[in-house]
Amino acid sequence: QVQLVESGGGLVQPGESLRLSCAGSGSIVSLSNMDWYRQPPGKQREYVAGFTTQDTAKYADSVTGRFTISKDHARKGLYLQMNSLKAEDTAVYYCHYRRYQLNGNIDYWGQGAQVTVSS
Repeated sequence: QVQLVESGGGLVQPGESLRLSCAGSGSIVSLSNMDWYRQPPGKQREYVAGFTTQDTAKYADSVTGRFTISKDHARKGLYLQMNSLKAEDTAVYYCHYRRYQLNGNIDYWGQGAQVTVSS
């Protein structure tokens, strides 16, 4: 089993920064299989940031240049540094881990962290 716990969300004003953390436990094989998603109010969950097969960071176009994903090996998790936040970044942010296996992949999700950007 895998458990993911996000922290660091909150209410900030436009232009400010936040750093989200994701702490993992259980049978996590590779942090490169972890990524961040978000779900804005009234919308579907969307991809935010993760890693390519070459283990380089990749981002959604909407956050490129403002957000930075990094790995936290000590806590088997991730960070998401979010700068220059905009109102449209308001969402519940989820940490996600995919375990690849021959008989079907398994997706694990954290409980989510609320990020609200408002003046």
